[in-house]
Amino acid sequence: MKPRMAEPIRSWLRRMLALLYALAGIAHLDQPHSFLSITPDWVPQAERVVFWTGFAEIAGAAALAQSFSPRLRRFAGAGLAAYAICVFPANLQHFAMDMERSDGGLGLAYHVPRMALQPLLVWLALWTAEVIDWPMRACCPPP
Repeated sequence: MKPRMAEPIRSWLRRMLALLYALAGIAHLDQPHSFLSITPDWVPQAERVVFWTGFAEIAGAAALAQSFSPRLRRFAGAGLAAYAICVFPANLQHFAMDMERSDGGLGLAYHVPRMALQPLLVWLALWTAEVIDWPMRACCPPP
């Protein structure tokens, strides 16, 4: 796909990713107990971490969705990509907790795709914010 053809797709995915992060941020602020229950024990001041991660998701979503500052959008994309990496231990904790439950919690059908899609969320944040162009960039410069 040529870079110019990818722009409508990138724009649509950027808005969808911003919506996803905004909803997740609202959930962090509205239902912190759900997130506190899966926060690893080694995280200091877990209540504050959950609050500020919710705030960061909402701020990142707003900056990612806006169209007036490409620089701010790129900063948001890089921040949300880093965020997705940083919360991976909580995803692992949630998976381990559910697998220990007698009923299996949300089960493998939830956790396996969630784990597999985490790298995609990192890439989407970077690609939709135009931090990276891979793999849409042409491989070689024109002669």
